[in-house]
Amino acid sequence: MRDHKKLRAFELADEVVLLIYQLTRGFPDQERYGLTSQMRRAAVSVPSNIVEGCARQSQSEYLRFLEIAFGSLRELHYQFDLSMRLGYSNGHDMSHCESKIIETEKVLGALLRSRRKKLT
Repeated sequence: MRDHKKLRAFELADEVVLLIYQLTRGFPDQERYGLTSQMRRAAVSVPSNIVEGCARQSQSEYLRFLEIAFGSLRELHYQFDLSMRLGYSNGHDMSHCESKIIETEKVLGALLRSRRKKLT
């Protein structure tokens, strides 16, 4: 069993969750069950799937959960971009959050590539 707390990808994903929750607090009330809910779910899915993957015994299962986490992160990035275009937050909060999402994509993507190489 792997320790998810030792993974930089998990640390970053956890930070993204907190940022998304803070950011979406300021979204319009009519988005409570729409974009706010979707973004929060996608954000929580990323570290949750990393944790679940770390608990799996096989490398292929571990990789599968990392891939799911990466998919949720890309989904979140789109939703984040959409919220920016809709004007739901100010520039500073958005740029910090976006840079954290991008950093997480890079680190998680590198972890995925590394795990894929070990499977072959």
